[in-house]
Amino acid sequence: MKKTALALAFFVAGALVCGSGRAQPAGQESIEIGLSTDSVSITSGFAGTNLTIFGALDNADPLISRQGGYDVIVVLEGPPRPVVVRKKTRVLGMWINTDSQEFGSVPTSYAVAMTRMPQDITDTGSYSRLAVGAENLHIRPLGGENPGTIKEFTKALFNEKRGRGLYTERVGGVQFLSRNLFRATLMLAPNVPVGTHRARAFLFRHGAFIGETSAPLTIQKAGVEQRIYEIAQDYSFAYGSAAVFLAIITGWLGRIVFRRD
Repeated sequence: MKKTALALAFFVAGALVCGSGRAQPAGQESIEIGLSTDSVSITSGFAGTNLTIFGALDNADPLISRQGGYDVIVVLEGPPRPVVVRKKTRVLGMWINTDSQEFGSVPTSYAVAMTRMPQDITDTGSYSRLAVGAENLHIRPLGGENPGTIKEFTKALFNEKRGRGLYTERVGGVQFLSRNLFRATLMLAPNVPVGTHRARAFLFRHGAFIGETSAPLTIQKAGVEQRIYEIAQDYSFAYGSAAVFLAIITGWLGRIVFRRD
């Protein structure tokens, strides 16, 4: 994948047929997105890129469109996985792990793009109900009953994800190209995880939630990196043994080469 923006175009033939949005009453606005490919391959030289997703509004009211009454939020959510957050404490001059908290089903990445500032789109109750925004994700702690401790570890989890560029938010990342068509630009970090990601689009009208749609996107490694990844996953014991053997041989050769007589 090139470092320049990657455009995942949509197909429009009267109305988009891609995506799987909720059923809408006849005549009510709905939203659709479509991807020109269902998979993206990355190589070892991948340094991050912009991902562009296009979409359309069906049955949009021309007057509301001219007034700027429609808002769209687009989310690209990585595959969920369990995560353990550890707390380090300085003991006798050394930093050691003194506590930990495990969370289940944490999105490995979470990129958000929106038409304008979050508070200008809808209220906090709607964000919480729709689980839109990193702080509104339904992350489940496994074990631990102290709310203060869980809150501390949850905050540390989000800070770590943001620090690595995996949780991002782009205000103005969604732009309307016409009355019905829009474009969303999201950031794919250099360390974006492989797996099936889900692109979701939410439509709001004057702050009220109207509907949503989604489409899958698979991100996978390509070339030699993908083959090594597959071997590590399918033959983990042999891969680990080979890695240890290679480390021993490398150390032994280094000792021979740099040995002083």
